[in-house]
Amino acid sequence: MAGSFGRFSNRLSAVRAGSANLDKRWRCRCGLAVFFVNSRCLGCGAALGYLPGENIVSSLAERQPDTHLHCDALPAAGAYRRCANLDTPAACNWLVPASDPNPLCRACRLNRTIPDLSLPENHEYWRKVEIAKRRLVAQLLNLGLPVVAKVDDEAKGLAFDFVGTDLNGTAPTTGHAAGLITLDIKEADGAHRERVRKTMGEPYRTLLGHFRHEVGHYYWDRLVAGTPWLQPFRALFGDEQSRYANAMQRYYQQGAPPDWQQGYVSAYATMHPWEDWAETWAHYLHMMDAVETALGFGMAGHTGGLAYPPLPLQALYDPEHDSAPSFLAFVNAWIELAGMLNELSRAMGQPDFYPFVLPPAVIAKLHFIHLVVQQAGGKADDILEIAEAAASPAPGRIR
Repeated sequence: MAGSFGRFSNRLSAVRAGSANLDKRWRCRCGLAVFFVNSRCLGCGAALGYLPGENIVSSLAERQPDTHLHCDALPAAGAYRRCANLDTPAACNWLVPASDPNPLCRACRLNRTIPDLSLPENHEYWRKVEIAKRRLVAQLLNLGLPVVAKVDDEAKGLAFDFVGTDLNGTAPTTGHAAGLITLDIKEADGAHRERVRKTMGEPYRTLLGHFRHEVGHYYWDRLVAGTPWLQPFRALFGDEQSRYANAMQRYYQQGAPPDWQQGYVSAYATMHPWEDWAETWAHYLHMMDAVETALGFGMAGHTGGLAYPPLPLQALYDPEHDSAPSFLAFVNAWIELAGMLNELSRAMGQPDFYPFVLPPAVIAKLHFIHLVVQQAGGKADDILEIAEAAASPAPGRIR
C-alpha cells in the first residue's frame, strides 16, 4: 500500500507540474485542512478564497484598501478581491482579479435570474443551489471547457435562471434552451426533491446532478452540433433529428424499454439521443470528479481488496486510441471505488452512493464523451493519468 500510494503521489506531482492543480488537499496558512466551500478558516479565522482555473482554496492576506486581498499561495498572480456575492445568501467564496471590472466571480456572473429573496426560504435554497453550481463550474474550468457568460456572448454563452412558482401558480420546468439553464428553486428543498424522485422512479436526484445533466445539453450544442463529432455521435447515441416531442410523449406514456439496462445509464436516457447524451455526460462528470477527489485523498477501491473483473479495451469507443488504456484504468478504478462507497453508505443505513450499473455500451459512450471533452479542453487526460497511476498495485501485493 505504501509503495503504491507513493507512486501515485509522485505521478500526481508530475501531473500538477504540467497542468492546472488537480489536488484537493487544501490547507490554510495555519496548516488546518480547508475545503471547497470555506470562506473562513475555522482554526485561525483567516479569510479563505477559491481561485477558479487554478483550483486552489487559499488563505488570504489583506491589503489596503481592505477590499483587495492577496492570495499568498500564488504571490505572482497579483491582487484579488472577493466576489460581491460573498455577503449575500449565495455566500460565494470565489476570488476575482482586482483588475476585473465585474464585481462578480466567473460562476456568479453566469446568473441571469436569482430567486425572490423576499421569501425567507429562498435564502437557504439559493445558498444550496450556488454551492452545487460552483462545483459544476469549477469542474468545467478544470477540464478546460469553455465557460462563457451570456452577457459576454449571447449566442454561445451560458446562463442560469433560478426561479419559483409564478403568480399563476405554475411551477417552472427545469431544463436547457439555447444556453439558458432553468432550475426550479424548489429542487433545493430536500423533502420536495425526494418526493419528485420517488414519483419519477429515479434512483438519484440532486442539485449537482441537475446541473451536470442540463449543462450536457449546452455542451452538445457547443462541441458536437455542426462538428465532425456529429456523425459518430449519431452512430453511437442515435439520430437526434427524430422529433423530441414525440419521443417525450412516448417515454412518459410507455416508459423505458424492458431491456434498457443493456445500453443506457438510466431509464430516462432511452427517451431521445439528446437525453442519452446528457445523462451519460452527467455520469462522466460524476465519475471524473469523484475519482479525482477520492484519489487525491489516497482512496482507491482496490486497497480494500475488492475483486471486480476488469473491463477489456474492446469495451471502449475507440480501443486503439492513445487514451484508451488510461481511460480503461479510470473506469475500472471507478467501479472499484463505487463498490467500496456503496458498502460504506449501506453501513450508515443510507441509499447506495452510486445506484447504477455501467454496461459495455455505456462504457463506449463515456469514452466517446471523454474524447470530445479532451479535444475541447485539453485537460481531461490529466485526471486519467492520476487514475492510471493509482491503479498500479504495489510490488508483491495481489489485486
